[in-house]
Amino acid sequence: MKRIAICLALFSALLGACSSTTGQPVANGEMEATVQRVVDGDTVELSTGEKVRLIGVDTPETVKPNTPVQPYGKEASEFSKQLLTGQKVKLKFDVEPYDKYKRLLAYMYLQDGTFVNEKLVRDGYARIMTIPPNVAYADLFLEAEREARENNKGLWGLSESEEKPEKKATTAKPAKEAAPEGKTIKGNINAKAEKIYHVPGSASYEQTNAEMWFATEEEAKAAGFRAPKR
Repeated sequence: MKRIAICLALFSALLGACSSTTGQPVANGEMEATVQRVVDGDTVELSTGEKVRLIGVDTPETVKPNTPVQPYGKEASEFSKQLLTGQKVKLKFDVEPYDKYKRLLAYMYLQDGTFVNEKLVRDGYARIMTIPPNVAYADLFLEAEREARENNKGLWGLSESEEKPEKKATTAKPAKEAAPEGKTIKGNINAKAEKIYHVPGSASYEQTNAEMWFATEEEAKAAGFRAPKR
């Protein structure tokens, strides 16, 4: 009986391992892929034709319709092209394998183990944009962005004086991202590393850049954010 129990335990473990590496885009699974081209700093197209949006990061826009190229967008896009074009990668999925545009949502790793999502943030090519329920590496990304900010890396080192005269009115920070469907509460981390959330209609809502989005105040508080001090 003991031997049977051990065999059953090993079989269950094997099934668990197989279910997490099915080679298909399933929740919490993973698959191997080849990057055919880079669409933008945080979006690539695979050799299969599927597009992948990197989870938790947001590079300045360069190809979004009706949106001008944002400061440091070309640099971020070129960095991703040099890093990823033609590379074999591992994609790891979180709770939601696809977004509403039918793009794969994934954490991407190079063959040498480089965590691409984190690297983009830590090197200053992207800011964080964590959207629940895909939050497996939210804390890691927060730490990476804090390091990039403190060291004025990439987009965090921009200043108006470094931009062309005709762009003086453009803020050095990336433009605000549209709220994901059903999530309108903005989570932001200030210079003191305080996590603060802002609800629609509040005093600082419009000028706040969202680093995380929430559907309810309870969800924001559960993630460690607090309401602004009155």
